[in-house]
Amino acid sequence: MNLKRLWWQWRGIVVAAPTMTIIIILLRALGLLQPLEWLTYDRYLQWRPETPDTRVAIVGIDEEDIRQMGQAIIPDAVYAEVISKLSSQQPRAIGLDIIRDVPVEPGHAELEEVFRNTPNLIGMRTILGDSADRDLIDPAPVLAELGQVGINDGIVDNDNTIRRGLLMVTTPEGVQAPSFALYLALLYLDAEGIGPQPVGIDDWWQLNGAVFRPFNKNDGGYIRADAEGYQTLINYRGGSELFETVPLRAVLNDELPEDWAKDRVIFIGSVAESLKDRFFVPHSSKMLALPKSMAGVEIHANLTSQIISAALDGRALIRTLSEPVEILWIFLWSLFGATITWMQRNPAKDTLWRQVIFLVALGCALVAGTYGLLLLGWWVPMVPPLMALTGAAAGVNTYLAHSASQIRRTFSRYLSDQVVANLLDNPENLKLGGETRKITILTSDLRGFTALSEQLPPEQVVQILNLYLGYMSDVINEYGGIIDEFMGDGILVIFGAPTIRVNDNHPDRAVACAIAMQQAMVDVNVAMREKGFPEQEMGIGINTGSVIVGNIGSEKRTKYSVIGSAVNLAFRIESYTTGGQIFISEDTHEEIGTINHHRLAIQSKVEVYPKGIKRPITIYDVTGIRGDQFKLFLTPEDLPLKPVHQTISVEYVALEGKQVGAQHCGGSLQKLSPKTALLNIQGDEPLNLLTNIKLLIQTQSAPEEVRETDIYAKVQQQGPTAKEYVIAFTARSMAVINWLNQQITDQ
Repeated sequence: MNLKRLWWQWRGIVVAAPTMTIIIILLRALGLLQPLEWLTYDRYLQWRPETPDTRVAIVGIDEEDIRQMGQAIIPDAVYAEVISKLSSQQPRAIGLDIIRDVPVEPGHAELEEVFRNTPNLIGMRTILGDSADRDLIDPAPVLAELGQVGINDGIVDNDNTIRRGLLMVTTPEGVQAPSFALYLALLYLDAEGIGPQPVGIDDWWQLNGAVFRPFNKNDGGYIRADAEGYQTLINYRGGSELFETVPLRAVLNDELPEDWAKDRVIFIGSVAESLKDRFFVPHSSKMLALPKSMAGVEIHANLTSQIISAALDGRALIRTLSEPVEILWIFLWSLFGATITWMQRNPAKDTLWRQVIFLVALGCALVAGTYGLLLLGWWVPMVPPLMALTGAAAGVNTYLAHSASQIRRTFSRYLSDQVVANLLDNPENLKLGGETRKITILTSDLRGFTALSEQLPPEQVVQILNLYLGYMSDVINEYGGIIDEFMGDGILVIFGAPTIRVNDNHPDRAVACAIAMQQAMVDVNVAMREKGFPEQEMGIGINTGSVIVGNIGSEKRTKYSVIGSAVNLAFRIESYTTGGQIFISEDTHEEIGTINHHRLAIQSKVEVYPKGIKRPITIYDVTGIRGDQFKLFLTPEDLPLKPVHQTISVEYVALEGKQVGAQHCGGSLQKLSPKTALLNIQGDEPLNLLTNIKLLIQTQSAPEEVRETDIYAKVQQQGPTAKEYVIAFTARSMAVINWLNQQITDQ
């Protein structure tokens, strides 16, 4: 029981945090987050303060050097002179970032001699591609013979950025060879008495306590990267032109101090744009500027400086978390997001703002924390935990919104959407009580459905009602009506409550809704025929007046409803209708005519004496409404009365309310249409217009089933003579309908 209670209390967190963690891990495993993680890592490196390293310098071949020499491929004699002059200053190492696998005369012999006499000179052998086992471009033969060759160490990622470098690589000959940058760094450190030492873990090694852990394929923000060879993440000191760089001509013209290169690592390489030896690095991309590439020789210088600084200065190498720890890291932030959102879920106007403030604060803490960790040498992912934080919060809010929606839908099955919204948005509205308000009431009822329901199985009756009420509910919602109650086949709808609208036109909304409901009966009857059910007809009554609206009942059971004589009058008006008719009261007619300036299409008006009303009232038979907002009209049915083959004898009795009158009279049906008939009465007592009557067929030629079935109708209008009335059928069995239709002549 306690576990169930705990689950219910923390269900949002228990579901959201693990789910979002799994989603983020899957997205990451697919590589979808890799570009964002790289971008974040690059930004962090850019934000760090730049720290030049004076132990490393560059002799760069720039555009001016090329112009002065008149060619891009510099002869061997020039390199021989430059290396000799630099070597005389006693640098610890010289790195020649120039491929010299073939002679470039003049001066090739002199260059080979310099190569042989400069033991701290390192040449380069270049990898074609980013894998350690690809083909290589051979170095200068003399340097290869002397073993003074390092492997090109830059590895280009999929976004054309170099973030990794090689320390060791297996050559095509199967030999473990150091990279260009590592070889130069080892020469520098050798003078300090420092050399590589094994760590004893999977062939790892260290320099003076600085452990160089090989890069793995999923380190940091990488997903399934090529991890061949002994790779490391390059800990760049800054952007391009950070290392001291002098042009080649400055060495040739003896413009440098005599001890400029002493005890330094000197790189010789191209920095000119035209020589195409430039690459994008994490510092290349800027927010408001074009990306600036870095010369390849500068990338080598950064990696050499990184190795020297790690060994001598304790400068941090870029380290990463293990995959299980990263998963735990992501889950932790997902848990933060879910917990904060869940704890702040209680309804309040400032709940969302509090959630946003907490989440923004946590997001800022995450960014600051991961940036601070990078300053200490740890690349800790920021994008996945940030997405987990916000995703878990969004997941909890989605769950809460879904739960609220389910609650709203559940209540909306018993109350209208607006009533539910009114109660949920303002709990004060739950109190018992009401207020007087002028509204418009619409009531509708299926003609003859009570008699029909007695002839059908209960299951079919329910199906017919559900189909009919489903269509009507959609129409009523479209026109902003509030369904107050379903009463069997009847519907009570209010316009103008509970929400008060500015300049509300609830009377004409009600009339437009009524017309749309009658139009929807066409679709209702199509669906009825498809399901094998009898077609239905509906009458609608509308009244406008002051009523009491509010919560009525007790503390145990309450109902939002309307009470007042205006509601009762709406029901009385509806009782005068036949199928397809809409009757409105004088008050509704005046409201529409004087306030909203809509023009109503009125087929007729009649004065009636409703039960319980002291004075007669005028009701209007509405067939359409026209105005700025609504333009709806009923399609008139042309059903002329036609003579019958033989006069049909009937017995009829007037209905008083729901009671059958005592006086039974004789009469006959002389003309018929599918929905109406001309009744000739034999008695002297006239029939009032809109009176409901019950008939029985007396003609002996009629089938027994027809003669024993009650027929209900309403007096619609006076006929040609004082004893003739046009009546509209309101309820008939299918047997009666078919028999009567057979009696109509073709004339």
